[in-house]
Amino acid sequence: MTAREKEAGIVELDDLDIDILRSLNENARKSFRDIAKELKVSLTTVSNRVKAMERGGVIQGYIPVVDPAKLGYDIMVVIGIKVIHGKIVETEKDLAKEPGVFAVFDSTGEWDAIVMARFHNRGELNTFVKKVLDHENVDRTYTQVVLNVTRDEKRVLV
Repeated sequence: MTAREKEAGIVELDDLDIDILRSLNENARKSFRDIAKELKVSLTTVSNRVKAMERGGVIQGYIPVVDPAKLGYDIMVVIGIKVIHGKIVETEKDLAKEPGVFAVFDSTGEWDAIVMARFHNRGELNTFVKKVLDHENVDRTYTQVVLNVTRDEKRVLV
């Protein structure tokens, strides 16, 4: 591992760690006992490895993977945002707090930030876009409505 990788907090995983992560990716509720049987290692080994990955920040938590459509979120959008010079971080933090927003990214190219959000209906989307345009640091936006999702993977595939 390079000094830069260590400084960045990158954690080195061996094959067993990766196998444990793959098993948890299939089902995060799988017991350590079942994972140990599956991988032919001891329960203690699995437990220690998972705890080490949690402490190291590799595993940050366990969440249910929810289908947004089942909760009535029928509209997903990707919004490019042009921010007034020097106010990107502040603006992104503000937008990240808004209901419906599930991702905010710095980006290269024409748009300074990319916001991804979900809404129940066009009215909610309309209100959100107007609120974004009213933000003191936003110059302009470009909104794209997602028509179909072919893949929306939540897990990091190792």
